[in-house]
Amino acid sequence: MSRQLLVPVDGSPMSRRALEYALEEYPDAPIVAIHVLDPMDPGYSSAIDVDVRNEPPRGSDEWYERAREEEERIFDEVRELAAEYDAEVSTETASGEPAREIVDYADENEIGGIVIGSHGRTGPTRLLLGSVAEMVVRRSPVTVTVVRDESAR
Repeated sequence: MSRQLLVPVDGSPMSRRALEYALEEYPDAPIVAIHVLDPMDPGYSSAIDVDVRNEPPRGSDEWYERAREEEERIFDEVRELAAEYDAEVSTETASGEPAREIVDYADENEIGGIVIGSHGRTGPTRLLLGSVAEMVVRRSPVTVTVVRDESAR
């Protein structure tokens, strides 16, 4: 695969597993790790637990400052994992609704495929929480590989 792979990252174990999969299966492909800040959902942009009672107002300067600090931690983990595979991964940031931003990035850049982690939620939790991975699969202009949580089977 000569075109770039896009791997959305949020610091969760599943986004890490998706990046590992991309590094293992496509060792020669250029990889872009994208992190999407979603000011409408303070818990999405990061895998850490968020107590919204103690968080600054969504979209405020302080919120963005904290989100950027967390994003840098996530990108540090991306670089460390890439180094374990003797690879380089470029990083990108977007802000907005995650599935839309991921699809738009793939559409506007030379992306050959997306590798995305999914917790494999089913039933009522999927209906209530939605699924970024599902929306990306449905809307993507390129092939999407979904790396699932094996315990969700």
